[in-house]
Amino acid sequence: MKTKMSLKEWLPLIGMTISAFLVNTSEFMPIGLLTDISNDFNMTAAQAGVMITAYSWTVTILSLPLMLLACKIEPKKLLLGTLTVFSTCQVLSVISIGFPFLVVSRIGVACAHSIFWAIASPLAVRVVSKEHQSKALSAIITGTAIAMVLGMPLGRMIGLNIGWRMTFLCVAVISFVVLVYLAFVFPKIENTESFSINQLPELFKNSRLMITYIITFLFATGYYTTYSYIEPFLQRVAGFPSHLVTITLMLFGVAGLSGSYLFSRYYDDHRFAFVQTVLFGFAGALGLLYPASINMYMIILVCAIWGIAAMAFQTSFQAEIIGCVSTAASSVAMAIFSAIFNLGIGSGTWLGGVVYTNTSLNFIGFVGAMIVLVAAFISFIKFRSK
Repeated sequence: MKTKMSLKEWLPLIGMTISAFLVNTSEFMPIGLLTDISNDFNMTAAQAGVMITAYSWTVTILSLPLMLLACKIEPKKLLLGTLTVFSTCQVLSVISIGFPFLVVSRIGVACAHSIFWAIASPLAVRVVSKEHQSKALSAIITGTAIAMVLGMPLGRMIGLNIGWRMTFLCVAVISFVVLVYLAFVFPKIENTESFSINQLPELFKNSRLMITYIITFLFATGYYTTYSYIEPFLQRVAGFPSHLVTITLMLFGVAGLSGSYLFSRYYDDHRFAFVQTVLFGFAGALGLLYPASINMYMIILVCAIWGIAAMAFQTSFQAEIIGCVSTAASSVAMAIFSAIFNLGIGSGTWLGGVVYTNTSLNFIGFVGAMIVLVAAFISFIKFRSK
């Protein structure tokens, strides 16, 4: 019989969960504010999308090296230092006097993001007893999920009412509060990291892991070719008023929670069928985005299916990675997963901008769908025998 988690375990875990919410909210806020930011700096939404690309590629480049460097620093100091950089760079975003300044501040946030997601899950597990480790990991995932449901829509609502800079300020203030909180409640723990850089070649010899990474890159590229410009698409193509765009983005996140539930319900017993359904369903949702734009209810339904498939992919492919590497290598494998996913985010944002600028905003769903279909066919061929 399991014992209840003690207050000493709950307190740091709550701080880590809120931190996960803030980091993920900060990553996706600019998507919901892209039009306002571009208008403020007298540029197009496609041009402003460069900051999303810069953020993602920074995470891509730094996730693995910073994960390895994290092994050398006392965990509590690293966590507090990371949140200090994160909070300070949010303030720099607020006072940015030009678009290049804003991009630099976002790169600073991306550096903090890289370190945080390299250490978040391992630290969450270490602040609780062994019997509560799964609950600790679930808490971190919950913070991420809530960010998808509420983070970007709330940030957009704040931005629309009092300006996009105030959205970043709200994140900064809450982050500093959490930083002080964790300084008091987070325990001092010793470094016991067992993975070394010499073990990296073994990961890259794992064929199942490499296929998973390829599919992840293609999925994220197709996803963000469309999602990075979903706000201007809903406004200009579907004709949604601003408040309905916010509601649709929130419903997108709420639907994502259903994807997490479906994963827990069906993945273990129907792994192959579940993964294929997620990938082909996601491609179908992207492909139907423009045809569905003629009707408000149709496009909201498509976005809901899209949100379900997006969260189901995240959970199922993290499970795929954990299932094909050793326990000691799992954190490094997940850091690489994060880097590759963010490479896809940056690539997709860039590609979506190219489509938007040189052809039409109408086509971003079709382009994204074609890329995800490639991922789906690779998965169908390669995962069937695994």
